Amino acid sequence: MFFIYRILINLIILFSPLIVLVRIIKNKEDKFRFKEKFCFFSKKRGNGKLIWFHGSSVGEILSVIPLIEKLEKKKKIDKILVTSSTLSSSKVLSQFKLKKTIHQFFPIDSNFLTKKFLNYWKPSAAIFIESEIWPNMLMNIKKKKISLILLNARITQKSYNKWKTMPCTAKKLFQSFNICFSQNQETKKYLKNLGAKKINLLGNLKFSESKSQKNYNFHNKLNKIFKHKIIWCAASTHNTEEKICALAHKKLKIKYKNLLTIIIPRHIQRSNSIINEIEDLDLKVQKRSANNKINENTDIYLVDSYGETKSFYKMCKTVFLGGSLINHGGQNPLEPARFGCKILHGPYVQNFSEVYNFLEKNNLSSKFHNTEQLINSLKKSFSTKINFTNKTIKLKKMGSDILNNTLADINSYL
Repeated sequence: MFFIYRILINLIILFSPLIVLVRIIKNKEDKFRFKEKFCFFSKKRGNGKLIWFHGSSVGEILSVIPLIEKLEKKKKIDKILVTSSTLSSSKVLSQFKLKKTIHQFFPIDSNFLTKKFLNYWKPSAAIFIESEIWPNMLMNIKKKKISLILLNARITQKSYNKWKTMPCTAKKLFQSFNICFSQNQETKKYLKNLGAKKINLLGNLKFSESKSQKNYNFHNKLNKIFKHKIIWCAASTHNTEEKICALAHKKLKIKYKNLLTIIIPRHIQRSNSIINEIEDLDLKVQKRSANNKINENTDIYLVDSYGETKSFYKMCKTVFLGGSLINHGGQNPLEPARFGCKILHGPYVQNFSEVYNFLEKNNLSSKFHNTEQLINSLKKSFSTKINFTNKTIKLKKMGSDILNNTLADINSYL
């Protein structure tokens, strides 16, 4: 299996110039920093002890920011390297005030490039987040006897079934981890069956909260406009979900003349196609990047920028979380919940089932299946005064406990 995998990876490298060019054109790749994926690094390692975190994209990176903030205070750690695979994750990381932490893109998982990466950065510990399993990198980390941790591990039934088709490979890879910190009971069971040697169940790190981003306020002119509007937000939306939200807005604005719908797409490079789709419904769309002043006749305010989502959560009290009306599995609802927002979501939230179970039990979330149900949920929310202060305090306490327990358990491996 490893032999076939290495052949496939080498084929990818062979065609990588064309792949990278297409991704740059689609604005999915940094036109200057893409070379990091081929181990042409843009940052210096420097001296001292380096700890390395790797996560696939935005969600994984955000989940470990609170832990990184605490590790930055440790004098014995000189530098923290964070790698990821997506352009959006690199931009989101830059929003945080981190002094010892640098970002690079994760290299292509060839035997040669992973060896070159490890020889350059020389990490004391490698911490992979959730379900990031890269065979060549893991095997080379193990050969160098670097502490290897799977943090906030998450294995779904679907991915478990895939791993079971190659039991020997799965066992070899999962045994390479010194310890796996599972985020739920289901993952703990799957990790054990796949051959992981040591597993601790500590809970989902996504319940924890960053302390470094403090300013969530908008410009005064923008705040004044928002105060005179009835506002709801659709965040982390995927294809087709924006149209459903726009249709809901069109029907609601018959009753609510000063209604403003804020849409924050998961992938902002889709902005132009979203605008075309909404304008076909005879609705007025305004992009966040256009200017600070919102026109009085604007129906949809499309946020085509990174790092401002929390500011909109602070202002809105009703938030629809995308990736849940299509079979994507949902997006993390904890950020808006911490701001006291009522969470609306579709039926497909399997990626965050334990989180949504908690929110539902505490009356912090509500499920809908179609446009009419979304409209009814929004009407109910607009007419109800929401105060979730006690429940958000409980949520933050849970996150703090998970963070502190993770830090205590992880220290011995650093």
